[in-house]
Amino acid sequence: MCYTVNMDADHHIWHVWAQTLHRWGLDEFVTSILELSGPLTFFGAQTIYLIQPFVGWAIPENQLNGVAELLDNPLQTQAFVAYLREGKP
Repeated sequence: MCYTVNMDADHHIWHVWAQTLHRWGLDEFVTSILELSGPLTFFGAQTIYLIQPFVGWAIPENQLNGVAELLDNPLQTQAFVAYLREGKP
């Protein structure tokens, strides 16, 4: 049950991210970076966790946490890449 609620929240935020990336023309670029970075995404997640107190005033906390959690979990990263590749918002 918790997993279902979390997946719904993930897909909601993923949809927002996908729309924003598509609007800015960065969806293909981000998809490529996520695919090529592989295990290095872990370091990206740790960086976001470290800078969060300094950029939290400019970027909503749930957005930063969402990106960090996405990068911290390789399965979730792959799922987001697949979500981006599925179709354009």
